[in-house]
Amino acid sequence: MKETYLSDFGTILLYLIGGAIFVIIGLFSAKLLRPHRPNPEKLATYESGEEPIGNSWVQFNPRFYVVALIFIVFDVELAFLFPWAVVFGRRDLIEGTNGLWGWFSLAEMFIFMSVLILGLAYAWAKGHLDWIKPNPIIPKSRSRIPMDMYERVNNRQYEVKKQ
Repeated sequence: MKETYLSDFGTILLYLIGGAIFVIIGLFSAKLLRPHRPNPEKLATYESGEEPIGNSWVQFNPRFYVVALIFIVFDVELAFLFPWAVVFGRRDLIEGTNGLWGWFSLAEMFIFMSVLILGLAYAWAKGHLDWIKPNPIIPKSRSRIPMDMYERVNNRQYEVKKQ
C-alpha cells in the first residue's frame, strides 16, 4: 500500500486556503452582527477628533521631504557600512592577502564616507537643513528704465476683447 503525503507546496496551499477562509468567515460574521445606523456624525470626515476646517488639499512644506530623503540616504549608508565592518573585522581575511584587502576596504570606506559628507555639506550650505528659512533676498535690477514706468504699466487696466 502506497502512502502519499502532501508536498511542501501542498501544505503551504492548504495553509493559505485555511487562512483565507478564516478571514472571510470573520468579515462575513462581523457584517451580520454589527449594527448599521449611519448618521451625519458617523459620516463626517475624521481629523484627529477635530472638526475639519477648510480645504483638505493642503500643501506640505517641502522641507519635510528633504529631511526624509537625507534620513534615507544616511540610513542606507548604514546598510553599506555593515558589510564593510564585517570584512574589516575578519583577521584571517586581512592576513590572508597580506593586508591588501584591509587597506582596500579602509580606502573604500573613506571614499564612501567622503561622498556622503560632501552631500551633507552641500545640503547644509544650500540651507536645506534650516527649518526656519531666512527672508528672501530680492535681487536689484540694473535697468535703465525708470521704476515709475514699470508701475504705470502694472497699474494700467487693459480691456478684454470680446470675440
